[in-house]
Amino acid sequence: QVQLVESGGGLVQAGGSLRLSCAASGRTLRNYLMGWFRQAPGKEREFAAAISWTGSSTYYADSVKGRFTISRDNAKNTVYLQMNSLKPEDTAVYYCAAAKPGYTSRHISNSGQYDYWGQGTQVTVSS
Repeated sequence: QVQLVESGGGLVQAGGSLRLSCAASGRTLRNYLMGWFRQAPGKEREFAAAISWTGSSTYYADSVKGRFTISRDNAKNTVYLQMNSLKPEDTAVYYCAAAKPGYTSRHISNSGQYDYWGQGTQVTVSS
């Protein structure tokens, strides 16, 4: 079993930055795909970014491309999401997720691919 705990959320002004962290425990995430999703009030959960085990492959939603950067430190079993140039529309609860080996690259943005989820951390961007 894998436990994921997000941290780093908060209130920031538009144009500001935040770095989210996701600490995993329970087992080493070797060959797991790690992703970040977000859910704004009244909206469905949506994909934001994902990263492969080696970090050689990263994936981003168009809405965050060029502003967000996903990274991972496998020695610490931790995944990060650096968020720059934040906009009010980035306001959401951000969730960390892990997909077991065998995931399909074509469906990176599909939440159904992910097996484990954190509880989420709130990010609020004021205008």
